[in-house]
Amino acid sequence: MLCAAVPAAPAAAAQAGPAAAASDPVVDRAGPPLTLDEVLRASARTAPQIVEQLARVRQAEGRALAAEGAFDTVFDVDGRSRALGYYDGTVVDARAVRPLTNNGGQLYGGYRITRGDFPIYEDQFYTNRLGELKVGVLYSLLRDRLVDARRTQRTLAAGDIDVARFETEAVAIGVQRRAIDAYQNWVAAGLRLRAYRELLELAENRRGAITRQVELGARPQILITENDQNLVRRRALVVRAEQDFQAAANTLSFFYRDDEGRPVLVGAGRLPADASALAGVQVAAAQADLAARRPDLQTLLRRIDQSLARLALAENELRPRFDVRGELGKDIGPEGLGGSTRTPLEAIVGFRFSLPLQNRAARGRVAEARAEIDALEARSRFLQDQIAVEVEGVAIAVGGAERLAEAAEQERALADRLAAAERRRFDLGSSDFFLVNQREETATDAQVRLIDAQARIAAARAELAAATADRAALGLE
Repeated sequence: MLCAAVPAAPAAAAQAGPAAAASDPVVDRAGPPLTLDEVLRASARTAPQIVEQLARVRQAEGRALAAEGAFDTVFDVDGRSRALGYYDGTVVDARAVRPLTNNGGQLYGGYRITRGDFPIYEDQFYTNRLGELKVGVLYSLLRDRLVDARRTQRTLAAGDIDVARFETEAVAIGVQRRAIDAYQNWVAAGLRLRAYRELLELAENRRGAITRQVELGARPQILITENDQNLVRRRALVVRAEQDFQAAANTLSFFYRDDEGRPVLVGAGRLPADASALAGVQVAAAQADLAARRPDLQTLLRRIDQSLARLALAENELRPRFDVRGELGKDIGPEGLGGSTRTPLEAIVGFRFSLPLQNRAARGRVAEARAEIDALEARSRFLQDQIAVEVEGVAIAVGGAERLAEAAEQERALADRLAAAERRRFDLGSSDFFLVNQREETATDAQVRLIDAQARIAAARAELAAATADRAALGLE
């Protein structure tokens, strides 16, 4: 269950939600490299969507407690006294009723005491001087014996708690999936920015050497202009990469928050050293119990259980009612005005029988519940098939992304070797400026394509973790 896997958000974060949302983001420019585990922990603890769903779980628990209130013991006292008239009788009647939790009946007990005179038509009010004690039980034999409205409501409320927890888990999986995407996009954007800055630095370092060679007459003056043009083009690449990195950091701040729930803008100072940070999601192998792990399917199964409970209640209403009652009563103390007939122990038995003749309302509820169960079962079969296809498709995407990354790695290695060799030739004067620039930019493009391929692998693995509800990979354990 997510409620056990993801601790409830700190009280400060939950209470200060609106205020935290209105506050400015916290800027985190320096520190150790930011890891995916840090982001996932912060997201699971303070993400507003998860905090909201946890509140809905508490709301469902409150409804369940309210449903338990149908089985509360009720104590009431009724008193009456004639203030005017020929008779002056006074009655005080106290009663406690305890509903049975395994039957539609109830246990009850009471105490009654009277004083004064009563008319003949109220003779039953008389008690001995110390009053009358009474205990009894009502037991259902047909309708309400196995199920009744109170127990069904309790069952439905318990199911609502499970549904809220499964929905919370589904929301958390979606949030963590997007948090992984945000982190990986931030890392990939930072690595692309680093690659373009390194490319720009090569051109800037070469400008000094070219200037000296032009001053010595070894190179034509136009070469400086060509290099400056190349510098401008590479600076434009850096500017665009900086914009992408800032946008990725802004998106990441929606998931990476401090302990008070405020978004944190992470600077380039916390960027990981290399693309190994994109391999942070390690998805478990084949999931044999995939259906049991998916919260959306578990939610559907729990709703089927609730529909079965409603069906049982509707079928219960079709049965005749046959209740039996047993009661013991004993007046205590000296004889009262009612005479000696009150003193002996009384034992009373009785029954109640009723038979519905048409009961169209109950028949309609039975038909409605059965149709709802059929619809939910059909949706369950569809969802199971959809999950199987989805997981298989994502697994195929992971395999394809890994093969593309292998090819991109080989391309980058070859392009780096060519670029390094071309720079040595240029420094020795056996290569031209156009060719060395082309080799360098080709090598940078290959590096960027490798970063993109590694990011696609990471995204596919994150999607596979979400599809298989891998809580460990998503930081929910």
